[in-house]
Formats: sequence, C-alpha cells, structure tokens
Amino acid sequence: MRVLYKAKRVLTCAGCASVLLFIAYFTPTSIRYLEGLIPMNRCHLAPGEKLKLGNSIDASLDLWSRGDVQTCTDWGAPVIWDGMFDPDHYDQEHRRNHSSVSLTVFAVGRYLDAYLEAFLLSAERHFMVALPVTYYVFTDVPERVPNIHLGPGRSLKVVRVQRHSRWQDISMMRMRAIADAIESQIRRYSRYIFCFDVDQVFVGRFGSEALGDSVALLHAYYYHRPQSLYTYDRNPRSRAYMETGDFYYHAAVFGGSWQNVKNMTETCYQTIMEDKENQVEALWHDESHLNKYLWLHKPSRVLSPEYCWSSDIGYRGDMHVTRLLWAKKKYDTLRITE
Repeated sequence: MRVLYKAKRVLTCAGCASVLLFIAYFTPTSIRYLEGLIPMNRCHLAPGEKLKLGNSIDASLDLWSRGDVQTCTDWGAPVIWDGMFDPDHYDQEHRRNHSSVSLTVFAVGRYLDAYLEAFLLSAERHFMVALPVTYYVFTDVPERVPNIHLGPGRSLKVVRVQRHSRWQDISMMRMRAIADAIESQIRRYSRYIFCFDVDQVFVGRFGSEALGDSVALLHAYYYHRPQSLYTYDRNPRSRAYMETGDFYYHAAVFGGSWQNVKNMTETCYQTIMEDKENQVEALWHDESHLNKYLWLHKPSRVLSPEYCWSSDIGYRGDMHVTRLLWAKKKYDTLRITE
C-alpha cells in the first residue's frame, strides 16, 4: 500500500509539473490561439426551421451559411456573423420603416481628450451610415467636445454629467444617466439606442443588421471558453450574483429599442444602488449587473465579437471581418483621479 501511495504522489507531482511547464512555456497569445480551437455550440434549428423573429427582416438571415460558429441561441434569437445577412436588404427595410438611432457614449475626464474624437470620426464612416443618427456625448467638460463635421441626417448633443472620483463609479452611474436621457430626450427622436464605451474605434460596417428590440454582445475574450470560466459575479450578497448563464456579454456595447434600453439601464442602476446600500460592489461593476439582467431578460439579438474585437487576442479563423476595435488602453494615466 505504501508503494502504491508513493507512486500516486509521484504521478500527482508529475502532473502538477506538466501543468506548470505548460503555463510557463505558452505565452498568453498562444493560449488565446488554442482557446480559439475550442468549438462553439451550433444553432439548434434544423434547416428550414424559423427563428422567433424579433423583426420580419430576420426571415432573410441564412443561419446555415456559417457552420463554424453559433448562429442562433437556445431561445431562438439570431447571433449575427458576417455572411449571414444581406446588408443592402437590411438598410432598405429599415429606411422603409423610418428607423432612427441614438448613440450614447461617455467621455469623462481624461477619456474625452484621449478617445472621443477618433471614436466620433470613425462612427461617421461606419456606424449606421444608411440611417439618421443622433450622438449623445455625456461629459463633465462640454466645452472640450470636438467639433466634428457630420453627414446629412446626423446630429450631436452634449449632456453634462457629474464627475465621480472613481472610474468604477463613472462606469456604473452611466446607467442612471442613460435612463434619464431616454426619458427626457431620446424617446422622442429615436426608435433604437446603442450604448458604447468611448475607448473604441469603428473599422468596418456597424449597420442596421445589428438593430433589434434588445441587443447584447458576445465578449471577445469569452466566446470560445467553457461556461465554467465565465467571470460572472459569484458573491451571493450582490444583486449581480449568478451561478450560471447563457453567454458572457460585454458592456462596451449594448442596445435595443428605447423602451427596452430604458428598462435595462434603470434595472441595472437599481441593483447597483442596492449593492451600494449593502456595501457590496459587483466583480465587473455595471457589466456584472448587465449580465444578470440579460440572463433574466433574454436579448432578442446577439452580436458576434466582430462588433467589438481586441487585436490582442490574435488570429481567429471565425473572425472574417472586424467592425469595432478596442483602442489602445491607457489605464495607468486615464484612471488617475484629478
């Protein structure tokens, strides 16, 4: 028995050593490449079966044009990838339906000077170019918002917001500011809303195929990982607590009809404030609360990581195009309080 015990210990140590050598040998880039080889789930619908359509245009989606990725959810919502849709068809249908879009973006403190101009200029080239768009720039320094030349049917409004001492609070409090802006202004002018982080640039079409009643984005770092590695908030004291979920969604991009985005942002704000009263802060702040909301209220449309990609991830065979790209992060200087 003692010999057997020693043998088991040797094998265990050998296994640990192999794991340590694996971690030491492989760089983060190569690990991310290997993650990309983990297959995604596939659309459960058989050819000919229909989605639970959020809008009639989606009947034209070819869910089986992309056999390498998941193109629909278990609850019948599409997951939008390049090759599944005809861009001109979507643009024509949305123009026929008089669709209009508001884009909200927060540029507070140093983030305004570092990112806002590049974000807006790229949006003019690539974001919903076939439709009327109103940009809502939320900032604590309205006088520093750059004067961007806008195309026909495009306009920009500046909303002054309070500067918080911590970037985490800025991130979480945007939910309240967006809900207030929807109630006071946006709902009168736009059918749809998209909410973005400012430290990004559009590099390809981000068009009307992304519009839906409730729109979520697959996080680029998680879409190939097993669910056990999703970083949901695991603290039972937080209102963002999750034991399981469907996907891991990225809070850098979310949207939908103004009614749905208002409910989404109001609910996230309420749960954030309840956590504050209980002296709890969710692991990933507003993103954790957004994931909880989208677990309880399934999105009618899910965007693939094409719609918010990080070049640090490296090559992925399923990424045929990139539409929105993370800008270079400067957190060491931008998140210093002034």
